[in-house]
Amino acid sequence: MSEARITVNGNETPLSPAAPHMTALDFLRERGLTGTKEGCAEGECGACSVMVARPGVHKPTDWVAVNACLVPAAALDGQEIITSEGLATAGKPGTMPSLHPVQEEMAVRGGSQCGYCTPGFVCSMAAEYYRPGRCQHTPDLEHTPGPEANGDSDPEHGPNGFDLHALSGNLCRCTGYRPIRDAAFAVGAPAEGDPLAHRREQAPPAPVATEYTRDGATFLRRDTLAETLRLLRERPDAVVVAGSTDWGVEVNIRSRRADCVVAIDRLPELRELRVEPGHLDIGAGLTLTEIERRLGGDVPAVPLLADLFPQFASRLIRNGATLGGNLGTGSPIGDSPPVLLALDASLVLADADGERVVPLAEYFTGYRQSVRRPGELIRAVRVPLPLSPVTAFHKIAKRRFDDISSVAVAFALDIEDGTVRKARIGLGGVAATPIRSLATEAALEGKPWSAETVEAAARVLRGEGTPMSDHRASALYRSAMLGQSLLKLHAQTTEAVPS
Repeated sequence: MSEARITVNGNETPLSPAAPHMTALDFLRERGLTGTKEGCAEGECGACSVMVARPGVHKPTDWVAVNACLVPAAALDGQEIITSEGLATAGKPGTMPSLHPVQEEMAVRGGSQCGYCTPGFVCSMAAEYYRPGRCQHTPDLEHTPGPEANGDSDPEHGPNGFDLHALSGNLCRCTGYRPIRDAAFAVGAPAEGDPLAHRREQAPPAPVATEYTRDGATFLRRDTLAETLRLLRERPDAVVVAGSTDWGVEVNIRSRRADCVVAIDRLPELRELRVEPGHLDIGAGLTLTEIERRLGGDVPAVPLLADLFPQFASRLIRNGATLGGNLGTGSPIGDSPPVLLALDASLVLADADGERVVPLAEYFTGYRQSVRRPGELIRAVRVPLPLSPVTAFHKIAKRRFDDISSVAVAFALDIEDGTVRKARIGLGGVAATPIRSLATEAALEGKPWSAETVEAAARVLRGEGTPMSDHRASALYRSAMLGQSLLKLHAQTTEAVPS
């Protein structure tokens, strides 16, 4: 294995002498790239955003914005990143570098005041700027851009195709966001000869095997799943990370350290999305953004997952987070388990001896506990096909986006001739684990999809789980929201489904 190195703004930089737990944020700042800032150290403010070259969905390479405060620098061995400093192109000798179009629009439209958050905003905006297929036409820069000025009723997408969800993980305390939105909606298409746009046409750096040790701690990445599983058998104490959106918080906020960290995010066997007879296999190492952008077309769309993704944290987090990680942590308030329970999903678990398939409804055994054995990984999430036609995901939280749910409810129903033939309901935030609402399912199946049936089933649903009171919601509120969710689903579907 060669010396660990990261390509930063076009220049190869050795990882040494960074500690294996050092974040990419601290690694960059120690090398003078201080545009990357620390705000929250939890992946919530986006001041640390940088761009990473990753395998593309519609082009060989996508520029993906990630939280540098969460990613271990060692996880970027062999990879290529761009910081806010690297966005500016070099000018003629003796002249200042020219601003990137995103930086230029932020400057002329007043998108920066104190400036602390600006480099992170710029990197998140630049990743969206380079998203293939974003720009359909260049907006009129002589007028204040925005959906209202262009007859567009969607305030979250600009006339230039810019998706404001790209900035959902970036916070600003000064501007009130309007000038930042104006800047986002003003950028046009990348110019001919833009080096970062041209870079998308080439393959991203291939994953490299990493074995980086310093001060008694080791960061490891193997080439294949088989090698990784053998390693985990030898090192059952190892911490396994993919996007590090959970472990990174533990390192930063709780000062957790590990003697051995094993990265699985680039393993090809965990990054497949395959349609098989009777089911869809979603690789546990694919990021949520990759899944979101690959479903549909040759791979069947999954409407319930499409409902989930915009409500799952922020784009910055979804660019790193994986279904395997969200399920592996066993959190009772994770947003994906209720949806996957409603989809009747199973998990493909792998260890050095082979694989087994476990229904997700039987996976969780207690608070942050599961049937997964030491040395075992989630290889894929298996979703049965065909999908139920009536689905919904209701997330009750204090904010519309980028918040932890107080209650999460997912529904998947087969309704034929006005009768509920099959019902699957997943719940989060109302017990020590995510759960299936078995009693409510039984109260619906075989009954007419009518107001009387739904009202009776809603009373059953209010009694499911063992909700607790905390700073997010009271137990009574959680129970009330369960019943209300079913009533809401019925109200939303009665026009489309005969009762």
